[in-house]
Amino acid sequence: MHTLLTATAPLHVLLVDDEPAILQALVRTLRRGTADGLWQPLRTEVFTDPQAALARAKEQAFALAISDFRMPGMNGAQFLTALRECQPDCQRVILSAHADFEGLTHAINAARIAQFLSKPWNEPELLAVVHEQLEEHRRNVETTLLAEQQRLARGELSPQEVECRRLERMEPGITRVQWSSDGAYVLDPVGATAF
Repeated sequence: MHTLLTATAPLHVLLVDDEPAILQALVRTLRRGTADGLWQPLRTEVFTDPQAALARAKEQAFALAISDFRMPGMNGAQFLTALRECQPDCQRVILSAHADFEGLTHAINAARIAQFLSKPWNEPELLAVVHEQLEEHRRNVETTLLAEQQRLARGELSPQEVECRRLERMEPGITRVQWSSDGAYVLDPVGATAF
């Protein structure tokens, strides 16, 4: 059973905003939460480009994503919807300085965001939301692992299937390999992303 490894592994958090200063402020706030003992140290990755963030999400599993709503090229609702398709277990929070109720309603329904926070945010509120979402992620992972162990015990899953699921949670896409007609595996060209 891999519960111990999953429980002690550092959690990854994805921050997406087209304004670098906002990303720096979010990182400082998350560090403060770590320093205050609200959670274990996090591995935080920041992106100003939602497309680049989605490409990274195809390589790395995230426990939590916090995204701005208004961004050029792809808004936060679109980004979090695409992220949900790629990583359904990732908790999703949206930030917005604008009250675009139609867009936010879409984000809540399509991306199934867990929380909406306004900019500028209230730091204690942001810390509480992040803590709550990280705890929700932990509970979801524990429930999934328990269900898989029960299905394994009943013979509904093989040990190989359980291991593949564990690997996919850690490294999305690792178990999905493309093979060519001659039996070689196919690598994506460097820098290419498919959306």
